[in-house]
Amino acid sequence: MTLSPTLARVTDRIRARSAASRSTYLARVEKAASAAGTARTHVSCANQAHAYAAFAPNDKLVLRQARLPNLGIVSAYNDMLSAHQPLERMPALIKEAARGAGAVAQFAGGVPAMCDGVTQGEAGMELSLFSRDVIAMATAVALSHNVFDGTLCLGVCDKIVPGLLIGALQFGHLPTIFVPAGPMTTGIGNDEKARVRQLFAQGRATREELLESEMAAYHGPGTCTFYGTANSNQMMMEVMGLHLPGAAFVNPGTQLRDELTRAAARRLAGVTRLGKEYIPIAKVIDERAIANAIVGLLATGGSTNHTIHLVAIAAAAGIHIDWNDFDELSAVVPLLTRIYPNGSADVNHFHAAGGMGFLIRELLGAGLLHGDVMTVMGQGLARYTEEPWLDGEQVAWRPAVAESIDPTVLRPASDPFSADGGLKLLKGNLGRSVIKVSAVKPEHRVVEAPAIVFNDQDELMAAFKRGELTRDFVAVVRFQGPRANGMPELHKLTPALGLLQDQGYHVALVTDGRMSGASGKVPAAIHATPECLAGGPLAKLRDGDLIRLDAEAGTLEALVPAAEWAAREIATADLEGNQHGVGRELFFNARANASGAEQGASTFGSTLPGPLQAA
Repeated sequence: MTLSPTLARVTDRIRARSAASRSTYLARVEKAASAAGTARTHVSCANQAHAYAAFAPNDKLVLRQARLPNLGIVSAYNDMLSAHQPLERMPALIKEAARGAGAVAQFAGGVPAMCDGVTQGEAGMELSLFSRDVIAMATAVALSHNVFDGTLCLGVCDKIVPGLLIGALQFGHLPTIFVPAGPMTTGIGNDEKARVRQLFAQGRATREELLESEMAAYHGPGTCTFYGTANSNQMMMEVMGLHLPGAAFVNPGTQLRDELTRAAARRLAGVTRLGKEYIPIAKVIDERAIANAIVGLLATGGSTNHTIHLVAIAAAAGIHIDWNDFDELSAVVPLLTRIYPNGSADVNHFHAAGGMGFLIRELLGAGLLHGDVMTVMGQGLARYTEEPWLDGEQVAWRPAVAESIDPTVLRPASDPFSADGGLKLLKGNLGRSVIKVSAVKPEHRVVEAPAIVFNDQDELMAAFKRGELTRDFVAVVRFQGPRANGMPELHKLTPALGLLQDQGYHVALVTDGRMSGASGKVPAAIHATPECLAGGPLAKLRDGDLIRLDAEAGTLEALVPAAEWAAREIATADLEGNQHGVGRELFFNARANASGAEQGASTFGSTLPGPLQAA
């Protein structure tokens, strides 16, 4: 199939824009890869002795002989995150499989992993976005011992996978495979969960009833099953060729899951520079792979958080993307899935309907993915149109289903749910922001109403509980950007705003903060940039200003006379309460140095080859 002209044009534009920084990045990778043999032979004998000291005698002998690869495991295991609890067993499986493949595997290091589900609406959420960069640095620390010939990254959730990938890309000469844990089995339906949350917001359900509902939804090991940021991560790892094909959505605790983990170790052992098929991660993540990730995000109605994370990931490989790229691709990429919050199904239903193999084959057939990319499986994305299965005791691959098993969840490119990807760039006198419209009904995509301005999400919730919001309005929640308070997700506002919308009011949200990847039906212009603390225009808004949010036209405007708007002063806010408690004191420098949302909300400044300078 001929490549989409739009995809070709956007990719060429990214390549041209990134030429200098990508060249710098690749030169660094080439320098790191220039030494022959195993990595460990280039450190001193004393260094090597420290690295092997705790190994079993047989493994120690293999490492000492320096003929076989040493695979580094970087894991985000903890048992508070349901998605990461299954990672506990994986290092043992990997080490066993590595030995069978003529390699050794070593646990290189752990990285932190916080749960946005636990911190949602709490002060700890203000550390969440910055934890991505902490994870990237922890990944670098783990690999800095410079005795590894390849990397297995174990992680699933929101900031963890982007952080692992940003860190791994600083070791671009190392082959790297991402190993997921898979989603938990299906609990109560997402619509029922949302219904109980709204009842609680109305005071018509008790806290005990709410807790019972939540625990029936989040009930076991594995990823939360809605299509938020964590599951969007897994989709992107496959579309970019960093997983084994079809690995994303196999449930934990199954034989197939374990065999996929073992197969990842065996595959990595075969693609180090000691073998015949050297595939460093720098060859996998290029401009085409980044464009493919954007397409996958749009075709599935994925998390808006990746309009931030993908920018930072790309920059770590010397590649510069911006929201214009997302917007232009969204106009031609069809929506092929309906997974909550864009529908009622969960990721288990998506996987059963045909999953990633079907999705990738449809996008390739429509010319909407670059098929000529390098992946951890070798040249070309065609292997990712297959699904894994157990052939006896071994994992094998077969072609994905020819037709969707459930067209209410997954459709072919010839019969999409929507002709576009449902992500829009909004522009106007309120700056640049993004909106995910794939979950917003058409009748709610244009809202013109007076502003009610809040400097904190708790102020909005207090006004809701006082009954002050039973009218048409646009909620402006400002001073929520990276520099102000770490750009927390404002998902706890969703039940209240959704209830008001259900009662017939025209409501919308405008903020320089984020929303959860699970947020859906209420129109929300988010990531407004520049943020208020950097002089962004949301800081000019006053209660009663008429705001027009038009997701169809891609505009966000304060309908205030131009002369009056130009003369208005920028408001300030007391952010002292966001500077301390739950460890926020330690993130002062992160807030002070963070770039804007469209620049990846990165704390790394200009230290990476891509353009992450503070906005």
